[in-house]
Amino acid sequence: MKWEQVREQYPEQWVLVEAISAYSKNSIRYLDELTVISHFPDSTPAWKEFKKLHLAEPTREYYIFHTDHHTIEVKE
Repeated sequence: MKWEQVREQYPEQWVLVEAISAYSKNSIRYLDELTVISHFPDSTPAWKEFKKLHLAEPTREYYIFHTDHHTIEVKE
């Protein structure tokens, strides 16, 4: 799913996503394809879920974003 699709499907939400397709350029991680794992009305439960997943599988790329952001970039 592209970020634009995530924003449309989950307006004004915090989303916990996994990057399926991503690349790095100039110390920025660009996320092309995402899978939404969960969505939340506020960030506290989102961070709790993120921590749980990251501890269980630290090599996977999990992120939390708010869908009010038009674009997403992660500084490495």
